[in-house]
Amino acid sequence: MFISGWVNYYKIADMKKYLKEVDSWIRRRIRMIYWKRWKLVRTKYRNIQKLGINKSKAWEWANTRKSYWHIANSFILSRTLTNEVLKIYGFISTLDYYNSINL
Repeated sequence: MFISGWVNYYKIADMKKYLKEVDSWIRRRIRMIYWKRWKLVRTKYRNIQKLGINKSKAWEWANTRKSYWHIANSFILSRTLTNEVLKIYGFISTLDYYNSINL
């Protein structure tokens, strides 16, 4: 809701390049929040498996000690929490919304 209001307010400006950067940052932040919300290794392991990764790779990735922000941009979450998965979860892309308004 906030994103659509913000895009509607600035829709007159040519913001395609800026929105692409903001959109990638927002998606990375959402992935970080999901990773942080899965606090335990066991929870990370189960959720990665639910997203379609095999057991050995899920166990390896769930036990990583890297920071939340680093993992959010890594192969681990970009392969499991893809843009399509985030769209299914209800997160709209600012760039897609901007393009739909400025046809």
